[in-house]
Amino acid sequence: MGRTLDSLLARNIEWVRKKTQSDPRFFARMAAQQKPNYLWIGCSDSRVTANDVLELEPGQVFVHRNIANVVHTSDLNILSVLEFAVEHLQVQHIIVCGHYGCGGIERVFAPERGELFDHWLQPVSMFYRKHRAIFDALPPRQRLDRMCEVNIEMQVRRLAATPIVENAWIRGQELHLHGWIYTIGSGLLRDIGPHVSSVAERDLLPSIDLCVQQDTGSRSSSEGEQRSLFEALTEQN
Repeated sequence: MGRTLDSLLARNIEWVRKKTQSDPRFFARMAAQQKPNYLWIGCSDSRVTANDVLELEPGQVFVHRNIANVVHTSDLNILSVLEFAVEHLQVQHIIVCGHYGCGGIERVFAPERGELFDHWLQPVSMFYRKHRAIFDALPPRQRLDRMCEVNIEMQVRRLAATPIVENAWIRGQELHLHGWIYTIGSGLLRDIGPHVSSVAERDLLPSIDLCVQQDTGSRSSSEGEQRSLFEALTEQN
């Protein structure tokens, strides 16, 4: 690959041509306004792109991505996105979406520490160390799957505790939080919760520590179950 990316610029021109051919008003519509109903907080993994997996057009979902879809309450990036989405765009749904086999979550199990990467993952790492006996009792793949799920549940709780979300609920704004997980091998999304739509619902959630202690198995489908879902979808087409 050379120093320039002319091939990508050429692909852009071809994309514009195809879009304009199939929908002459597409770019005029995009330029008119941005009014998404959803904020997607997802992982930076290049295989998990919100618009693609949701089959939504540009302008329909506002997106923030970082390694392992972590909600850092001191991170100005995610807080700025959250504030803009809630207070200016008035989104009604916020989806925290992780994925099975997440490399960021896998890093949590590594013995070495010291990279900036590890500072970012510290809340997840600390949680793993706190419940290490429970997680390490699982087979390696199931341990990773379960940690990916628990991380999503934890991040939804952290999101619900931010003043931005709390103030939206207090002033009566409709705002629903969701925890989803994506299976790269099948393309399927799974709703694993929790669902939170008010301060009262947030305060009734069991602690994430209790969730881990009471449910030590991964909620991911078995491979056969996932295959059945995928085959049922492909048979319809």
